[in-house]
Amino acid sequence: MPEYAGTPQGPLHRWNRVTFVPPLAAVGVVLVATDARTWWDAVVLSLGVMAGLVVMARWTADDDTSRVALPCLIVTAAVWPFGVLVADSTTAFYGLTIVGPYLVPRLPRHRVAAALGLAAFVAAAGATKLTQSPGDVRGVLIEYVLVPTALTLAVTGLHFANHQFYKVIAQSREREAELAVIRERIRFASDLHDIQGHTLHVVKLKITLASKLVRSDLDRVEEELREVHALVSDTITQTKELAYAQRRLNLSVELENAKNLFEAAGIRVRVNRDAEVDERVNGLLGQVLRETTTNILRHAQATRVRITLSESGITIVNDGAREGPLPELSGLATLKERVGDDGGELTVEQEDGRFVTAAAFPGLRPATAGLRTATADLRTATPGLRPATADLRTATPPSAARKDDR
Repeated sequence: MPEYAGTPQGPLHRWNRVTFVPPLAAVGVVLVATDARTWWDAVVLSLGVMAGLVVMARWTADDDTSRVALPCLIVTAAVWPFGVLVADSTTAFYGLTIVGPYLVPRLPRHRVAAALGLAAFVAAAGATKLTQSPGDVRGVLIEYVLVPTALTLAVTGLHFANHQFYKVIAQSREREAELAVIRERIRFASDLHDIQGHTLHVVKLKITLASKLVRSDLDRVEEELREVHALVSDTITQTKELAYAQRRLNLSVELENAKNLFEAAGIRVRVNRDAEVDERVNGLLGQVLRETTTNILRHAQATRVRITLSESGITIVNDGAREGPLPELSGLATLKERVGDDGGELTVEQEDGRFVTAAAFPGLRPATAGLRTATADLRTATPGLRPATADLRTATPPSAARKDDR
């Protein structure tokens, strides 16, 4: 079933595929070769084995089994009576013991009743052999009723335990994602405290100083109030940037944080560095990585993440994307506007269970850095030329201008 597809228990499914599917196939071949007396018997009995292997193979491959499970159940359920009444096979229930016990624990309700019903069907179908061999009641009951029913119940019980095991792992992953969100909120609160706590403390000191000088030095009071006004305005701007995911981050720090979060959630991470990231886009790419990391932990069921860094871009690819239309991710939508304002492009794609988030600044040029440096030099050396500096800053890409303002 799809509820565990692509999650950190995916490696367990792959281990099951390696350890279960080949032996199950080998046993099925031996049973068909042993019980089939004609080519027609071999064809029908093989259908039951193949139906069971299809369900097992799709499950261990992390694929959705909802479309094949019911048809395979019908096929295996039909093969068992055929084996009893036509092929005289005591092992024709083999495929049914694969498909039935797999489906029962995954039912939304009445699972115990379904397990008992499955066992009852196996027993009833086996008991029909008594119509052909009324003189061998003991042998029929053992070979066609008791053994098949006991094996079906045993395998069903194992699947119940297996299903519960994967459920516990899925819950653990959800808790890990919730912890990642909590950490993000704590970090946001810390950033907000850093911005506003310092400002409020300075404002308090300056107002206290102004109140002491209000009767003796009005010029100094006016100066202090102007500084308070400028400080509060700057704090409002920084708070808006933080609230709208625009505050400059450090990509290296975000990369390390993302790796730690993914590894803690059981997700394999691979980082490719094609080039050193340009400092002018370092912060925005860090924000893209942070937002994408949160989305993967909260919305995807990933087992692998690949992060590729270039001089002016980042690409994050993860598996485990849910089927259906592209989800609406408000955080990335806000970042798309932000990246676009800085001359870049943020794209998201979802295809074949893979989700790709890519941010790139194709128009980034070294000359921009020179213009930015010249602008900073002009502003430092010639305070009277601030209008001209502002014009230069307007011509400079916004990402570079904000770095200088800091």
